[in-house]
Amino acid sequence: MEIVRRGYEPKDAVEFGPKALQKLNAAAQELVFLMNRGYDTKTASTFIGNHHLLSERQRLALARIVSAQEALKTREEKQLASPPESLVLDGFNTIITLEVALSGSLLLEGMDGTIRDLAGLRGSYRIVDKTVRAVELLLNRLDTLGVREALFFLDRQVSNSGRLRALLLESEHAVRVQVELHPGVDGQLSRMKNVVTTDAIILDKCESWYNLNRDLIAQAVPDAWIFRLAPPLT
Repeated sequence: MEIVRRGYEPKDAVEFGPKALQKLNAAAQELVFLMNRGYDTKTASTFIGNHHLLSERQRLALARIVSAQEALKTREEKQLASPPESLVLDGFNTIITLEVALSGSLLLEGMDGTIRDLAGLRGSYRIVDKTVRAVELLLNRLDTLGVREALFFLDRQVSNSGRLRALLLESEHAVRVQVELHPGVDGQLSRMKNVVTTDAIILDKCESWYNLNRDLIAQAVPDAWIFRLAPPLT
């Protein structure tokens, strides 16, 4: 199988390197200021991005890192300190982030403590050389954490969702795996509890969530490239 670096962008080494950190920190502080005063993320990101002459990828990164204080408080209140015996997982969201970590590509630490990527889905997905490894690491971690049931939701309309479903179901682990191909994963997860995702909209709406991505990457890919802004962001 062809070796693929999921989420790799050659310019990331410069745009998220040491020389760019000061500019991104300043932009993030200003973005937080506006969002805490009611500006929506898109409008505020465009304004700040234009002011600091940020690239499109830098703007997207800041939008995924920064959250308003009200949202952070709500997410913190709903975050589970330890994994429950049953989890529902945003399948593509979780697996793609792990594939990005295994590829040595850019990851982002959000203000809410989640680890996100910039790979995106955009309606298409293909199995790559990192996929099987990602699935095994994920299910092994669920076993270690004592999770007994894991219900994965995959977007039915995304290409190769059926192949990923088969991979998840073929693996033999202590955790009982179920996979549902669903036409509206975001809406479904937004109404559930014990959710695993880094999607901000789902985190704001779901009943409770567990930060599995952070735990999983720390344990399975400790040398992952995670971009962090200098605290504090207030």
